[in-house]
Amino acid sequence: MNLFQSITNAMDIALGEDQSAVIFGEDVNFGGVFRCTVGLADKHGKDRVFNTPLCEQGIVGFGIGMAALGATAIAEIQFADYIHPAFDQIVNEASKFRYRSGNLFNCGGLTIRTPSGAVGHGAMYHSQSPEAYYAHVPGVKVVIPRSPIQAKGLLLACIRDRNPCIFFEPKVLYRAAVEQVPVKAYEIPLSKAEVVVEGSDLTLVAWGTQVHVMRDVAQMAQDKLGLSCELIDLRTIMPWDEQTIIESVNKTGRLLIAHEAPITGGFAGEIASTVQSECFLHLECPIQRVCGYDTPFPHIFEPYYLPDKWRCIETIKKMVNY
Repeated sequence: MNLFQSITNAMDIALGEDQSAVIFGEDVNFGGVFRCTVGLADKHGKDRVFNTPLCEQGIVGFGIGMAALGATAIAEIQFADYIHPAFDQIVNEASKFRYRSGNLFNCGGLTIRTPSGAVGHGAMYHSQSPEAYYAHVPGVKVVIPRSPIQAKGLLLACIRDRNPCIFFEPKVLYRAAVEQVPVKAYEIPLSKAEVVVEGSDLTLVAWGTQVHVMRDVAQMAQDKLGLSCELIDLRTIMPWDEQTIIESVNKTGRLLIAHEAPITGGFAGEIASTVQSECFLHLECPIQRVCGYDTPFPHIFEPYYLPDKWRCIETIKKMVNY
């Protein structure tokens, strides 16, 4: 399966095992712009996979209401760039529903799926990575997969989790990433990072598409600099797995974090702050971030904006020569 097929498969399983589960959003009835819901309305019925008006505020508000009544609500926002009209519903309603009612009510059955990140031609309104906005909100889980196997297991975990979840899907990987995905149901634990490549000299942390870039960086560092890099996929942005990264940095003494979102206020800053506090005496050099720039996401200059392997390897050279 490629990544969008694994997501379709996960939602097919969710609809089959939970009769209260519904999928809704703009154009999902015929499959959506990225084909992630193709065939689901025909199989499970148009009363369970249905289109909504072009209104993100309404989509999330409707999902909160359904989840509050005990249903499993899977809402699709067509692009992560357009999730912001629903910011109030997510930040002031979904995240606080259980806390505000003293656990009398909750909307934990809500999962919001949305394509995010660079795609090669999306420009400023179809390329953004807004995960840091929502990582600031207690009560919402934020998850980003890197591959089809990861996407299926993490999405099923989000759907079954009894907390509101936002599932950002790296759109450039929908067709680019292909793996042998188990057809049966399985979950990958939330809030648990994965050590993708083990190493001893330097820790690399990334999520989503950037994990593939960092895999190339780790190989380049080995081939050109003789460095053994440990690569960690964070997977869950919030609540994030501090312990796995701390243990790695205590071993390697160096940390490089990369993400596509702008550097200022990006989630790399939170990771760097925590690691600096916990690993200070083990650090061999300052923690480094290679991220998007503090500009709107450009169109023709996208290759220069993204934290590619060349920017990362130059930063690694500075780190080892510090």
